[in-house]
Amino acid sequence: MATKISFKKNFKEKNIRNYVLFTDENFRIRGLSKLSISSQANLINKTIKFQNSKGKNILLFNINSDQKIILVKIKNDQSSLENEKKGAEFYEFINSNSILNSTLLENNIKDSSSKNKYFLNEFLHGLKLKSYEFNKYITKKKSKTFEINISTKKYFKDFNKNRRFDSLIEGTNFTKDLVSEPGNILHPDEYAKRLSSLRKFGLKVTIYDKKKLKKLGMNALLGVGQGSIRGSYIVTIEWKGNNKNKKPMAFIGKGVCFDTGGISLKPAKFMEDMTYDMAGSAVVVGLMKNFAIRKAKINAIGVVGLVENMPGGNAQRPGDIVKSYSGKTIEVLNTDAEGRLVLADAITFTEKKFDPEFIIDLATLTGAIIVSLGSEYAGLFSNNDKLSKQIFNAGEKVDEKVWRMPLHKNYDKLINSKNADMQNINYVGGAGSTTAAQFLQRFILKNTPWAHLDIAGMAFSKYGGALNSSGATGFGVRLLNKLVEDNYE
Repeated sequence: MATKISFKKNFKEKNIRNYVLFTDENFRIRGLSKLSISSQANLINKTIKFQNSKGKNILLFNINSDQKIILVKIKNDQSSLENEKKGAEFYEFINSNSILNSTLLENNIKDSSSKNKYFLNEFLHGLKLKSYEFNKYITKKKSKTFEINISTKKYFKDFNKNRRFDSLIEGTNFTKDLVSEPGNILHPDEYAKRLSSLRKFGLKVTIYDKKKLKKLGMNALLGVGQGSIRGSYIVTIEWKGNNKNKKPMAFIGKGVCFDTGGISLKPAKFMEDMTYDMAGSAVVVGLMKNFAIRKAKINAIGVVGLVENMPGGNAQRPGDIVKSYSGKTIEVLNTDAEGRLVLADAITFTEKKFDPEFIIDLATLTGAIIVSLGSEYAGLFSNNDKLSKQIFNAGEKVDEKVWRMPLHKNYDKLINSKNADMQNINYVGGAGSTTAAQFLQRFILKNTPWAHLDIAGMAFSKYGGALNSSGATGFGVRLLNKLVEDNYE
C-alpha cells in the first residue's frame, strides 16, 4: 500500500478535496484566518459543541458531496511518540473511510506544532509505519495509493531536510520485507546475496561462506546448517561515520532462515511461522541501512549468522558434540535449540575481531519468553546495568518495550554437561529463556558490555499494534536507533 507525500507551494484552495485540520483537545480549530475554510471552521467549532465527541480523536464533516473536513485532535503537550501514534491512527481512519487524497494546511500545522518543530515529521512517520504491507506475491493486488498533500506558501525546510525519519522508515521497512519473505525465497544463499547490495549505501559488507567458516573453526554455527542443501554464512556489515579511532558498537542477529527444528523436529502446526526465525538478523540489517542512509556520526558493526535448520542424512544429531569458535565444546542435546549455537560463534567472533564498545544481540530465541512476557515486552538479559538502563529507556520512548530478566551463576548448573563444557538445553526444566541467555554469556570472553534481546514474542504480530500492521513488526530497529541517538551520537 503506497503513501505519497507531496508539497504544493502555490496551492489553490478551491482544488482541495479533503482538508485535514489539527485541533486542540476540544476540537477547536486555529490558524486559518486567511483562508476561506475559516468560515467552515467557525461553523464546525459551533457545531462541535452540540455533537457528542467524547472519547473520539478524529471526526469527519462533509462540506459538500466532493469535499470533507477531517478533524484530528492534538494535545498541547503531546509527546513525539504520541504524535507518531496519532499519525498511525489517522492512517487507519483514512484507510477505513477510503479517503485517498487529503491536504494539510501550513498555518494550521504551525499553530498545532509551535512547541515541536518535528511534529509533522513524527505524525507522518507514524502514518508511514502503519501503512506498511507485504503483498509482493499477490497477483491481483487491491492496494490503494494515499496522497497526503501539504499546502504551503513557504517550503518546510526543517521537514524536508531531516533525513532521520525517512532513513528510519527505509531501515524498518527493509527489516519487515526480509522477515516477510517465505523460506523458499530467502534462504541463506539469497540472503547473503541481498546483503551485498548494501555496499551502494557506503557500507562495507564481508561474506564468510562455509569454506571460510570451517577454516575459522565456527563449528557451532556450521553444525546447525549441515542438514541443508543451502550454504551457511557469517556476514559483517561495517559503517564508519566517525573518523576518530573510536571503538564500534556491535549488533549481532540470529538468521535462521527456516527452522524445522532439525532432527528434533517441531510439530507441524504453525511451523510455517518459522520463516521469521531470522528476524534478529533482519533487525541488524535494517538498523545498519538506517545508519548509512542518515550518515550517522558513529562507528557500528552488524554481524549476522545465516543458516537453515533442516533434517537430512547429513543433519546434526542430538548428542553430537561440537567445538565452537571460542574453543569451548558444546553437547547438542536438542537440535531445535539452534539459535544459541549460531549466536555463540558470532558473539566470540565479533568480540575478538572488532573489540567493540558493547555487543547487543537479537534473536527469536525461545518460546519461553512469550510465556513470560507475551507480545508486550522483549526479554532483556545483560551483564551491564548501564547498557540495560539505556536500552530500557530507549524502548519506552519509541514503544518498543523491553523487560530485564535475571542472569545468575546458579543457572549455570542447568547447562553444565558431563560430556562437554556445556550442553545447549537443560533437561531439568524451567527458566528456558534465562538458561539460553546464560549459555550465550559464556561466549563473551573479555567482559565486553553485552545485552541479549529475546524478541520471539515481538518480531511478528497476527493482529498489529499501534504503530505497525499485522505481520512483521520491525521491532528493534527504532529501539536501537534511539539507543544510539540518545547515548552514543
